[in-house]
Amino acid sequence: MRKKHIAALPDEEILLQYKNSGDTVYFGELYNRYIPLAYGVCLKYLRDADRAQDAVMQLFENLLPKISQYEIAVFRTWLYSVVKNHCLQLLRKESHEIAVDFNTEIMESDEILHLLDEEEPEEERMNALKNCLEKLPEPQRIAIVRFFMEEMSYAEIVDATDYNLNQVKSYIQNGKRNLKICIEKNSL
Repeated sequence: MRKKHIAALPDEEILLQYKNSGDTVYFGELYNRYIPLAYGVCLKYLRDADRAQDAVMQLFENLLPKISQYEIAVFRTWLYSVVKNHCLQLLRKESHEIAVDFNTEIMESDEILHLLDEEEPEEERMNALKNCLEKLPEPQRIAIVRFFMEEMSYAEIVDATDYNLNQVKSYIQNGKRNLKICIEKNSL
């Protein structure tokens, strides 16, 4: 009887019930409703049935413990966006293993560390970085910390903040430049 009752509820009510109770039966209902959508999106981006199935399973496993943290107005729209970003992230990781972009990312993250004078003791270098991070405008600081220190992808930063992709890229680029200026100014 309970299963029929849950199936009759709208997505947002099921999500609310899951958030309130933690009962995975509710999340399972959402999963079953949207597995065809998620699979279709993954298949569109990944162009391989097995990889699409794996991506859907991985995504829902990742969402189960985290979904309560998100404010979701329309579940279907939100899920589509999350699935698309997940697939793009998988593709980006693959291209990093093959293409030059991977080295660019390493160099990008090393760039911040190389701003610091390596002859100074590590504690002083980390203090300089911390002080300069605190001086950044909040959006730049958040983007820099999440990208370089928490190793989040652009898509993950977009999901975790209210910034769009172009803002995230801009905040990281401007934040790096401002960090460089601050660190050079303080080391003189």
